[in-house]
Amino acid sequence: MYVGIDVGTSMVKAAAFDAMGRQLAVESRPVGLKLHGGLVEQDMEEVYGEVVAVLEALTSAVQEPVELAGLTGQGDGVWLVDGEGRPVRPAASWMDGRAHELVDRWLADGTFEAVFRRTGGAMFPGSPGPLLAWLERHEPKALDAAKAALYCKDMVFQRLTGAGPTTDVSDASMPFLDPRTRTYDNRVVELLGLAHRRGLLPPVSDPVATAGARGEGLPPGTRIANGPYDLPACALGAGVTSPGDGLLIVGTCLASLVATTELDLTGEPAGLYISTDRPGHWLRAMPAMVGTAALDWVLSTTGVRHDEVDGLLAATPPGANGVRVLPYFAPSGERAPFVEPRLRAELTGVSLESGRGDLVRATCEGIGYAARHCLAAAGLTGSLAVCGGGTRSSAWMRLLADVLGRPLRVVEGEVGARGAVLAAAERYGVPLDAEMWTRPTAVVEPDPERAALYTRGYEEHLDRLAGARARARK
Repeated sequence: MYVGIDVGTSMVKAAAFDAMGRQLAVESRPVGLKLHGGLVEQDMEEVYGEVVAVLEALTSAVQEPVELAGLTGQGDGVWLVDGEGRPVRPAASWMDGRAHELVDRWLADGTFEAVFRRTGGAMFPGSPGPLLAWLERHEPKALDAAKAALYCKDMVFQRLTGAGPTTDVSDASMPFLDPRTRTYDNRVVELLGLAHRRGLLPPVSDPVATAGARGEGLPPGTRIANGPYDLPACALGAGVTSPGDGLLIVGTCLASLVATTELDLTGEPAGLYISTDRPGHWLRAMPAMVGTAALDWVLSTTGVRHDEVDGLLAATPPGANGVRVLPYFAPSGERAPFVEPRLRAELTGVSLESGRGDLVRATCEGIGYAARHCLAAAGLTGSLAVCGGGTRSSAWMRLLADVLGRPLRVVEGEVGARGAVLAAAERYGVPLDAEMWTRPTAVVEPDPERAALYTRGYEEHLDRLAGARARARK
């Protein structure tokens, strides 16, 4: 069997596949997030412990030899480790907002734009550059004690294999990697005031690093490949590799990716270019902070269960009876397709006549408009695949197809883990049929009348968003 490991923000998963790409089994464990005063942190020992636990459960459930394992996980954040890959402090998550004042300052003084023009990466508070700069100002002893500033999956790879600290070109894309040379841009390090911390940036393995397992969770000697991180891994798992084709990941964050061979560092600084395992090929990424977390908040606040969502969407007309939601609930604001650290959610059109269905449908429509904005900015011209937890709602998928005005290739299952296996197979020279592994489970077509209605609604959404952004800057 082939094992894909996906170390997510709130859930750690391991999936087993056969040689034809059929998913045999999945094991998962939740991991905690500690939120306080704009800080979002994770316990690295807990995360690693749950990785080992899901691997042990998976290999017990499917008692077949492990041909190879691929590793992926959440991107961004800062995971400070010592020489053995063990934490020197809790991990700062990509959701963390502590560095928003630094980002505000860099937006004002031109540093933000200068970095984007060099790397194609628009910094946000939870990206490594701002977080490392914040730690340098407030917790320099933590940086002194660290051997490397890793990403989540890199910490797991080091612990599983005993290899030295390393990362890959996909994770290194934000914000230090020059996408043309596929090496660190030392000028960017200087611009962020981190020149004397340059040694904390892990070596970039190009192609991704490989090693044998030490025996925790996987049999000793099991071949493992480290990377790419979850966004490009999902693109691989959904078969999004041809220029112009796109992927929408409806998860905790709403990630829009479009494959491209064109590198354009002009225009509004936003999103990033993710380097892939093929030089000259990138993913133009718009990973918004908005996502299922916004809907979860509305469901929790209104007392609606997840299994009620489809019924409420079906019973509520398009346009949600005039209720509108700008779904920017993240404490660190928004990062794509624009950077606005102080942007917050807004609900309008609500009255005593509004019901739970109106609020739920308006939130789903608002998330759909945000997705359309991101995909347009990323340059979508071809087919669109969709994956993530949101695909479990058939009503929401129909709504998304209408809001986006295009067919959706729905790819279900553990898409990131699937992409991690395909990347590992490529690295080890194991022949797997990528087309067979990435076939969609369904295609959802938009309704022409509703699509036309939502095209008008999208223009109204952009107008409301422009006003909200102006208010956020006051």
